[in-house]
Amino acid sequence: MTNNYSDTLFEEMKLLAKFPTKSHLEGIKVHNEAGPSVISAAKSLFEKGLITRDDGGYLTDSGIEIADHLHRVLAPLS
Repeated sequence: MTNNYSDTLFEEMKLLAKFPTKSHLEGIKVHNEAGPSVISAAKSLFEKGLITRDDGGYLTDSGIEIADHLHRVLAPLS
């Protein structure tokens, strides 16, 4: 089943899950020392309009909605 999903998608999901969804005043910063897959995931999330900067920043309104759904899926699995 996971054959249908790219490694990039999983990296995006892992990064998106790190964003807090309770406050619009909290974000994250992806540093230059981060792995290439994390940097690529941040850029992709930015291009999709889910975060405000290509190196992290804050969740956009769409990003908050998607991250909230992601947290709901992950919570019972962890």
